[in-house]
Amino acid sequence: MLPDDWQLTEDVDDFLARAGDFLRSRPALHNTPLTDIEKLRTRGADAHGAEATVFGRLESGGEVRAIFYRTPRGFLSVTPLSAEQVGTLAAHLAGLGHSPSGVISDHDTATAFAETWQRHTGAAPVPFWQTHLYRLGTLTPPQPHPEGRGRVAGEKDHEQVVCWCREFCVDVAENVSIDAIDAGSWADTRFADKHFTFWETPDGIPVSMAGSTSMVGGMVRVDPVYTPAHLRGRGYAGAVTVEVSRAALTAGATDVVLFADPTNPTSNALYQRIGYVHVADFTGYKFSYGAPEVG
Repeated sequence: MLPDDWQLTEDVDDFLARAGDFLRSRPALHNTPLTDIEKLRTRGADAHGAEATVFGRLESGGEVRAIFYRTPRGFLSVTPLSAEQVGTLAAHLAGLGHSPSGVISDHDTATAFAETWQRHTGAAPVPFWQTHLYRLGTLTPPQPHPEGRGRVAGEKDHEQVVCWCREFCVDVAENVSIDAIDAGSWADTRFADKHFTFWETPDGIPVSMAGSTSMVGGMVRVDPVYTPAHLRGRGYAGAVTVEVSRAALTAGATDVVLFADPTNPTSNALYQRIGYVHVADFTGYKFSYGAPEVG
């Protein structure tokens, strides 16, 4: 397979025109590229002031077989590749002088790329993110069901949403600047484009929250799900997750997905109880290029 089979562009509209059908062919597995690239399309690829985003597609037999793109933070996001395709892509990007911050993909692809990239460039891969991907099968509300109801968060709830997103990031040790998640810089966070729903007690007090993406390619991703520590163990997270999942189905979603921390058995068990089925594991690596030696 020749490197020329990888077609690179900085034009997001051209890329989607050629690769959109491929991405929509497996919306659950491709959920992050679908939402990321849609955000780049609607907000502009250089919305974060970063260098131009690069998109790549692998074509064979007149069809797109895989894609990658560089995120505004410099990471490569790659759809599943064979070992041969990983080698071709790494050699092609290294030959062009690219120096991504890291790679994010399904576990096998990410690991193979990280190891191959190290051989080409000497950059040491450091794992920083692992997750399980789940897709909703048959939605099954938890029993017993906690008292209360779901309510879509509105403008008056913005401060509460911002606060709980900050707390969520601390809880899961997400690699972001917590100080950057505030009302003034909200538009630049990954949460800004989400829709949020609260689970409220019968007297109207929010006790849990779930976010969801806008539908892209028939897919909605539930993210994040958060309950303050002192309110956990009462069924609120399950109730609010069911609420947003049902809303996605009602809106016409064919694929409702979410990610779960593999080190948290409680959340994984909960999602499976309410009907989510494990699809794949994803991994992220950062690349450490090292400092040049001083002669």
